Amino acid sequence: MKQVMLLFLVLTMSFVSKAQTNAQESQVEIINVSNDKPKLVVGIVVDQMRYDYLTRFYHRYGEGGFKRMINEGFNCKNNHFNYIPTKTGPGHASVFTGTTPKTHGIIANDWYDKQTKKMIYCAGDTSVLAVGSSSESERMSPHRMKTTTFADENRLFTQMRGKSIGVSIKDRGAVLPAGHSANAAYWFRGKKEGNFITSTYYMNELPKWVQDFNESNTVQSYLKEWNTLYDISTYSESGNDLNNFELGFKGKETATFPYDLKKLSTQNAGFDIIKNTPYGNSIVADFAIVALKGEGLGKDDYTDVLTVSFSSTDYVGHNFGVNSKEIQDTYLRLDKDLERFFNELDAEVGKGNYTVFLTADHGAIDVPLYLKSEKIPAGYLNFDETRKKLSAFVLDRFKSNDLIENISNNQIFLNRDKLKILGLDLTEVQQAIVNEIIGYEHVYKAYSATTLSTTFFTNGIEALLQNGYNQKRSGDVLVIEDPAFISYPKTGSTHGSGLNYDTHVPLLFFGNGIKKGETFQKTVIPDIAPTISALLGISFPNGATGKPLGFVLK
Repeated sequence: MKQVMLLFLVLTMSFVSKAQTNAQESQVEIINVSNDKPKLVVGIVVDQMRYDYLTRFYHRYGEGGFKRMINEGFNCKNNHFNYIPTKTGPGHASVFTGTTPKTHGIIANDWYDKQTKKMIYCAGDTSVLAVGSSSESERMSPHRMKTTTFADENRLFTQMRGKSIGVSIKDRGAVLPAGHSANAAYWFRGKKEGNFITSTYYMNELPKWVQDFNESNTVQSYLKEWNTLYDISTYSESGNDLNNFELGFKGKETATFPYDLKKLSTQNAGFDIIKNTPYGNSIVADFAIVALKGEGLGKDDYTDVLTVSFSSTDYVGHNFGVNSKEIQDTYLRLDKDLERFFNELDAEVGKGNYTVFLTADHGAIDVPLYLKSEKIPAGYLNFDETRKKLSAFVLDRFKSNDLIENISNNQIFLNRDKLKILGLDLTEVQQAIVNEIIGYEHVYKAYSATTLSTTFFTNGIEALLQNGYNQKRSGDVLVIEDPAFISYPKTGSTHGSGLNYDTHVPLLFFGNGIKKGETFQKTVIPDIAPTISALLGISFPNGATGKPLGFVLK
């Protein structure tokens, strides 16, 4: 009996010892995993990139750009925006804050401010000055964004040792993603200058590497001929080059290849013409590579963040439309810019030492005039006619011609002071306008602010509208047009709706900590920032409502 007990004790002690050893080994492994963070996170936003640009042009892409991300990383094929409006400012803010305009407060690119009674710009800040330009229109900061980005949280986590740099053609595409605590955000000032600039929010003088870039001939070198990268006859994935659906450039009779940019620049705002071509993306790639080296990103033990927004895809889309030869050529050239950017990341940071994600700030609609030519329901709204009709209704119903203070971004703002003077009930006036405007041609839905504040929607277009509604900043009545009906000129594409052509955008991850795979499971834009935060082991952005995509991470 004693021998049995002794054997039992020996086995028990051996088991406990082995379990402790295994636990210690497991603990060491966990520590190793948590310390194996990327040295650099690169967040790429391609402005106005529909998901089907990945599939439509797939066989024309090379192996080192979009295909590299797809083949080496993880492809979320059913990724959507989960709010309205799908605009540039809200899109960039949502990607990096992990929440929607309801929380981060960037409800549009420009919106009516109920306190100052003026239109304000999402990145505008009169308390700062431009650095690198004397223009009064370049005074920018992220101060209107109410919540942090994952770049902010990384800065806090690393005791401000990890850097955060934002780069874009557009100011809002650089400023909002980089966050409040960014070391810098740089954007392109065109016109007669052709320089990358910043503001005193970040610094009082441009770093030498930025000055050197601006003094080089890089930007000027892109004032050249824009012709198709390959034989235009092989661009079978897009429509005819000559058509009635494109705007083109001043000084050229038709929107057809080739384009002499240097010649056309004199009638198209100087260096601004480059923004409207794929060369604008090339400039951003050039500058991002110089920033990578100039700032020494990814060179120490503290994770850095580089945000890169390729905006020229949006300018080209607005000008020429979703189905144009110009948009196809722009994406084929962007693919090559991505490849050389990734090659520089390999050389400077090292394969396996960085993580990249790529998404878009919104999609875009096919030109409604083109859709109509193919018998697909689509069209245009007469905004002036709607305004006149609604004003006449308000005057007749409430005996006042100044109850409506502003109409913008498909929102109606009421004059609260006038309501009090007339003794009118806010909720009743809102609902009366809803009941009136829902009868107008091509108005699909309309909701009052009271409804959006008191009713919880879980699905459908109403849920998207509610996620974009900010009680402090949004209007009193919110209106949604019929599908494929827009308030826009009859040439070129636009965006802003909650329909699939605007909400369905790519989401690709690759690099350190990312699995290889794909999914059709629905993901939403606010999931991106929590996923990167989980990868880094840092706090989620303080207003994040998205969830980490665990199936993406190793």
